[in-house]
Amino acid sequence: MNHQRMNHQRTNQARTGLRERTRRAIQKEITEAAERLFVERGYEATTIGHIAEAVGMSRRTLYRYFATREDIVLGKLDLVADDLLAALRSRPGDEPLWTSLRHSFDLLVAHFDDVWKVEFAEPMQRIIFGTPDLLGRYLEKLERMQGAAELVVRERAETTGTPWADDDPTPRAVVGAAFGCLVAAQHAWFAGGAKEKFGVMIDRAMAAVVPRD
Repeated sequence: MNHQRMNHQRTNQARTGLRERTRRAIQKEITEAAERLFVERGYEATTIGHIAEAVGMSRRTLYRYFATREDIVLGKLDLVADDLLAALRSRPGDEPLWTSLRHSFDLLVAHFDDVWKVEFAEPMQRIIFGTPDLLGRYLEKLERMQGAAELVVRERAETTGTPWADDDPTPRAVVGAAFGCLVAAQHAWFAGGAKEKFGVMIDRAMAAVVPRD
């Protein structure tokens, strides 16, 4: 009986995993189509109807994946957050924290430096930073991501036997500084017309704020 129950649980987990992968693939397709329209038409001139038509689905179906245009623009950040936190968890416990945080940004660096994506990445960043509502939500998402990263950093310190006290601001300060460098690098990157590699920009920003050991 227990064996049957375990097999049933595994089957349900596999189905859930497949559904989630399928959902992510569809969200990615919608996001990429929307980005093209936002860049070509402008953010304000692009409607949910335009996006639905571009991906060949009804607006009702599209709403199953994204409730608003803002969610489409910023939804990718939620997917990136999971991968960023996983990357941070995978770093060696004896690696300097600042180095681990820099490597956790590699996924974002790869996205911005991809020659096939930079055509849309740079103008989309301009749209986000130039639209107050989008920028506000973007910074809120970054703050939540930063909070989650702080928890990972604290867990890592526990694992290595060097935990921080609950009232020690160090992990939040270091993680906050790293995310501040990320935003600064984004500003500098598109201020220069995305001519410089984004990886170079973030390395430069983080080198300017290296924490003391």
